[in-house]
Parts: sequence; structure tokens; C-alpha cells
Amino acid sequence: MTKITIYKDRTGNYKSFQCKGHAGSGEYGFDIVCASISVLTINAINSLESLTKDTLELTQDENTGFIQVVFPHQLSSGGRLLMDSYVMGIESIQSEYGSKYIKVFHKEV
Repeated sequence: MTKITIYKDRTGNYKSFQCKGHAGSGEYGFDIVCASISVLTINAINSLESLTKDTLELTQDENTGFIQVVFPHQLSSGGRLLMDSYVMGIESIQSEYGSKYIKVFHKEV
């Protein structure tokens, strides 16, 4: 199962997000849930880096399926929009395929 946690401060500003684990909905190379999560996550990171001037700190381990992105400064309006889109996408995957393969958590920090 992939666990994704979105961290925001009490005013609703994104602080970080973290993905852990592999979905396990199919054989390696044929896991559509894991592939969908990976595409959305990598696209969000690439978009934040390419389309905004926001700073992010990235930690990842491909073997364990771990990705952590920390935003050391408040995101721009474009960065917030990209993160809102990412959250909408991963929540749609959870709705479509169920919490057996993906769980999305929201935490206040």
C-alpha cells in the first residue's frame, strides 16, 4: 500500500508531502495504481521545479517507494495550485481504486 501524507500549517499553507510504499495492486511493471501515483507525484515535483520559483527539498528512495518534498518557504500561488491539483489527483486514485492500495492523509503541523 502507498501512504501519502500532505502536511499543512494551521492557516492551510503547504509545508511538505510524503509518499511511502508501493501500491501492490499488480505485478511489478503492471501495477496501474503504483504507476498512476508515481506519474502524479513526479509530475508535481517537476512542475513545481520548472514552472515556479518555489524552493523544495527532495528526498527519495526508489527501492522503498519513499519520496518526501519539503517546502522551506511559503509556496507561490502557482505552487499552491499545482499542489491542489496533485492532491485532487491522488484523492481521485484513492476513490477509484480504494484504500487497500492507497491512503491519503492530511496532517496539520
